[in-house]
Amino acid sequence: MTAYKGIKFAPLTKEEIAERYAEVQEEMGEVLEWKKEEEARLVDENVSPQARSAAKRALKKVARRINTVKGTILYWKLRNEGQSHFKANLEKNELWASLSESDKSEE
Repeated sequence: MTAYKGIKFAPLTKEEIAERYAEVQEEMGEVLEWKKEEEARLVDENVSPQARSAAKRALKKVARRINTVKGTILYWKLRNEGQSHFKANLEKNELWASLSESDKSEE
């Protein structure tokens, strides 16, 4: 029988949590930029029909990615406010579930 060896990874410090929160907010900016690019490609009249359909497919991926990043932002926001990993993770998963349900109801 093996003995308990303790925590594998040290808990994150306040600075590390704040840094990750900032990184995720930057990622949301990148995703929104991606969305603008795809919407511009969809509206552009000089684009081929294949590129237009690729933009439509990409917009579905962008929407899914935006939902994912929203949940991650919520997680790191709660962690930054002092919530535990488990509480923040539950809130994130509830948000993701509600967003996926709303996506399914739109289809």
